[in-house]
Amino acid sequence: MPQSQPQPKPMQTVKGIPVSPGIVIARAFVLGEAETHVPHREIEEREIETELVRLAGALRDASADLVLLRDRTEQQLGREAAKIFGFHLGLVQDPSLLGPMRERIRRDRVNAEVAVADCFKKVTDQFKAIGNEVFRQKANDVLDLERRVLGKLMGENESRLSALSEPVIIIAHELTPSQTAGMDRKKILGIATDLGGRTSHTSIVARAIEIPCVVGCQRVMQRAEDGDLVIVDGDTGVVVVRPDARTLEEYRSQQDRFSHYRAILRETARLEAVTKDGTRIKLLGNIEFPHEVENVLANGGDGVGLYRTEFLYLTNDHEPSEDEQYRAYRHTLELLAGRPCTIRTLDLGADKYTQQRAHEPERNPFLGLRSIRYCLAHREMFKTQLRAILRASAHGPMKVMFPLVSTVMELRQAKMILNDVCEELEEEGIAFDRGIQTGIMVEVPSAALLARAFAQECSFFSIGTNDLIQYTLAVDRGNERVANLYTGASPAVLYLVKQVVRAGRRAEIDVSLCGEIAGEAIYTMLLIGLGLRTLSLVPSQIPLIKRGIRSVDIHQCEELARRVGSFDSERQVLTTLRDELRKVDPDSFGGWIAE
Repeated sequence: MPQSQPQPKPMQTVKGIPVSPGIVIARAFVLGEAETHVPHREIEEREIETELVRLAGALRDASADLVLLRDRTEQQLGREAAKIFGFHLGLVQDPSLLGPMRERIRRDRVNAEVAVADCFKKVTDQFKAIGNEVFRQKANDVLDLERRVLGKLMGENESRLSALSEPVIIIAHELTPSQTAGMDRKKILGIATDLGGRTSHTSIVARAIEIPCVVGCQRVMQRAEDGDLVIVDGDTGVVVVRPDARTLEEYRSQQDRFSHYRAILRETARLEAVTKDGTRIKLLGNIEFPHEVENVLANGGDGVGLYRTEFLYLTNDHEPSEDEQYRAYRHTLELLAGRPCTIRTLDLGADKYTQQRAHEPERNPFLGLRSIRYCLAHREMFKTQLRAILRASAHGPMKVMFPLVSTVMELRQAKMILNDVCEELEEEGIAFDRGIQTGIMVEVPSAALLARAFAQECSFFSIGTNDLIQYTLAVDRGNERVANLYTGASPAVLYLVKQVVRAGRRAEIDVSLCGEIAGEAIYTMLLIGLGLRTLSLVPSQIPLIKRGIRSVDIHQCEELARRVGSFDSERQVLTTLRDELRKVDPDSFGGWIAE
């Protein structure tokens, strides 16, 4: 009886969170958690000193490796990105961790490998038990360091990643900072992980080194095997494992079209963002680190519309000092060479820095003490940042923007603290821009609904649609289980945007939009039609949006906005926007967004 042939495994499509754009097709390299088998042996009393020396040597060598990795990362990606290794270096020298290791060797007479594994496991379990995303990230950092130290003890000096012989897509449950930063960009074409969010180490580094990346895929590791052909779509957050012939052809066609289209866009970057009837639209870049200014300018941006300063904290193992912050802000302004910069004060909270420092992490941090609320509750930290910002303002045009303001009283309190800092600097004889403008990010429905009142209290609005969408629709934008409900095409969201623009116009203050939809070409005509004349977006998307702007006139956009304003479903909105985009720019990749 003939033996049956094994059936090929079917195509699998996984949806995750897109954190670094681009489409790549390559073979999978599945990076397992690689639990190291730790040899256990009892030692003689005369061997204790030998094991302590081995432990000290492994810790010293691991620390030296981390210093080299930090320095290389700083050289390639900048100082802020390199600071993610500060936690590792602090931990490898922490007496509260190293003391128990030495004590275990002396008291229980075990080899150094066992002492290291057991002590690191206790710390990892403590972090994991808290059940918070920030603590899970720290647990991953601890695991990374444990493997490094054990590798030194057991003679494992090369990881599987360093032994790659051909370009691959990394599939992993989660990547450690050292794994991501140590990747050879010629051999790692893309990344897909089960865990992670927009502010995880993997996401930060992947964006910085421009590797297409999708995180939060939940079970992608279970669906892929080494050698499987994989597609990672960092634009839409889709990962396709073992694509069928039709899907593969479609994505290869998209890659070809994308390459051709990008060549056209490089030419567009040098042109003005002006509509066919002569209306100038200002296009600014969103940045996390000063060195990204160069990318903004290379893509034809007019300046920085959103500087997310919290990344100075998220990539640091300590609270940045006033001088550290001042140097970063000043460097940003120097790179901009007279172009404008809107700097957002610390948007800490939710799944970020604050939860790991709280005695008891919040049960629902997205509705808790975050952003401006956190700053008002920690005034000394807030004043330190405001001093740094004001000192930097002497070196170039800068605006100050407060995030997630929900009441007029919050804005007044923030302005009062800013005024106090101004008086302090004045008394100290320190230079700053005495006419610096202040504004708010409109990110919650209450701020949008009270836009007329806020307009009397500030100089500008910036509509942050990322949070405005999630708070208006009650949808966690990082939760893929409800991702289908998260859309900027919601009539409710568009209504609020329209009200904010109208209030700004009446008060004669500037209104910009800095959410992700600013960089999606499908929304460009609508946003212009709603009255927006300033958009702030991911730098790499500036040429795409500029091309769209140059293809339309104001009358077209306003007529589209009136039509869309009568719809009551996001499906109607998306269909209409897509159809209009294809008419004015059929080659635009923005037409595929939000299918």
